[in-house]
Amino acid sequence: MTTSEAAEQLRGYFSGRLPEGWFEGPPEVVVDREEVSVVGRLPEPAAAGDVSPTERTAALSGHIARFREDTRDQRIAIAREAEHRFGHKVSWGAECGDHREMFTTLSVPVMTRLRQPERRVLDTLVDAGVARSRSDALAWCVRLVGKNTDEWLGELRTALEYVERARAAGPNP
Repeated sequence: MTTSEAAEQLRGYFSGRLPEGWFEGPPEVVVDREEVSVVGRLPEPAAAGDVSPTERTAALSGHIARFREDTRDQRIAIAREAEHRFGHKVSWGAECGDHREMFTTLSVPVMTRLRQPERRVLDTLVDAGVARSRSDALAWCVRLVGKNTDEWLGELRTALEYVERARAAGPNP
């Protein structure tokens, strides 16, 4: 099964498995080698209406916190089912208005080899207090690249999906 087929299967599973009314529309399901992230959009509470930006942010955050607490037991049960069925850990999150919060996420070690110029970049970030360690500095760099090259990374992911489909349609070795 290709990565895109697995992602489609997981999206379908969560869309069908989650209780009605939890989210506005189907959840966003993102899959990588270790983790499945499920993020749903919550309706905005009336308290977030015609108020100051500070009050609106607090109302959205409070609405997400209530959803998190109210659905905790069900989310854990659904995650266990999915983890058993698909072999991936499940992380949860919610969006409300322009506020997005992840409840759980994995932190997966990634091995890399860096030459001195790259290590100096990480050390500069640590020395400047931007990061606590080389590991944090590397994560910060990855987030920065991801933020600034979102469109390009999206195009690259789409191209990889086409490659996977072509491989799947080709002759089996």
